[in-house]
Amino acid sequence: MGRRRRWAASGRGTMEMGATPTMTTVGRDERSNGAGLNRRAFLAAGGVGLGTLGLSLPERAARAATPPSHHRALILLMMVGGPSQLETWDPKPDAPEEVRGPFSSIATRVPGVRINEHLPRLAARMDKVALIRSVHHREAPIHETGLQLIQTGRLSRTEDEHPHLGAVASLLLGSAGSRPLPASILLPGPIVNTGVQIPRGQTAGRLGAEHEPFSVGAVPGAADYRPGAILRRAGGTDLGRAANPFDLGAEPDRLRDAYGATRFGRSCLLARRLVEAGTRVVTVNMFDSVFDQVTWDCHGAGPFSTLDDYKRQLLPTFDRAFSTLLDDLESRGLLETTMVAAVGEFGRTPRINSSGGRDHWPGVWSVALAGGGVRGGQVVGASDDRAAEPVDRSVSPGELLASMHHALGIDPATALDGAEPLVDAAPVYELFS
Repeated sequence: MGRRRRWAASGRGTMEMGATPTMTTVGRDERSNGAGLNRRAFLAAGGVGLGTLGLSLPERAARAATPPSHHRALILLMMVGGPSQLETWDPKPDAPEEVRGPFSSIATRVPGVRINEHLPRLAARMDKVALIRSVHHREAPIHETGLQLIQTGRLSRTEDEHPHLGAVASLLLGSAGSRPLPASILLPGPIVNTGVQIPRGQTAGRLGAEHEPFSVGAVPGAADYRPGAILRRAGGTDLGRAANPFDLGAEPDRLRDAYGATRFGRSCLLARRLVEAGTRVVTVNMFDSVFDQVTWDCHGAGPFSTLDDYKRQLLPTFDRAFSTLLDDLESRGLLETTMVAAVGEFGRTPRINSSGGRDHWPGVWSVALAGGGVRGGQVVGASDDRAAEPVDRSVSPGELLASMHHALGIDPATALDGAEPLVDAAPVYELFS
């Protein structure tokens, strides 16, 4: 199967709550405001202890004494529609209003790193998160192009659809659990409509049906969601609620509430359960389409979303679920071996359009990563003062994909067909240093 590079963990311990984190910026220096969140602000922003997640003191002690899981995993949070870098991870508070947009930025737990004001829970956990603020590509500014590049590393040709990274993990790694679960699972299902009817990078391609990512096909917790039937369709035997990783009813009410009673929140909780049960790659598609629903595709007028939708719905939903997922994985000893990648297919234009929104912009955007050996509290790369293009350490979608392979223990230089590597790019090694 070609050569495979061994993944090595960093060996760093977890920062205590009272410790003062420092910001490491790879590339252009970030300006520091001299302060992150204080303890009161941290608690107000939603800092969640292990007790909040439903673990008793004996359970905490038992988990602390248990070595971390040996299998590596990835939870890919696809922020379908392409979130604005300016309204998420790369605000420009000193830019003109038509560039800056309607929102303010807030300090985070890492001095000098500011993010959108409507992400307070993630601001309180920024010591666990690494940001890349310089992702870009020069291909067509359509959803399908970005989705293909991020999930497969290449643009597909009509006769040759390149495999999703979960299909690659299925081939090279297989499932790690004792149950016969698929190695790669899509939640709730694949992306079905983004405007152009070409591949979106979520199939096994030439690897064949055996490695096709398994689609749950229903929103977790919805009326048509049948955990037993889903498990049987996935190749398992339904042995009851506790033994079925698809059954969210086995989780405490307060943990389900912490994630939020939304499609995305329930999917993030299910992703944790599946990783814990042995699935290698779980892709959470926040939406299945960019039309006639609230998504990150904020052109400003129907059938698309507005920046007000960001404030009212998208940012709070994302903030709640992502932050709880990090807490939940950490409380179970899984964050060290599970990368969580929050990624959109492109960014948004650096100037507000005539409808009060922003249009497609692959010139630069930001992503957030945590766990799986990633060192939190750092920023890789930088955009210019308008968030229009990279000015330092530009990162291609291929490098991002190679980093996800690296976190799984897969050498991105592996050649499946003896001709071309999985990804024609190297990982962003700074993330892991």
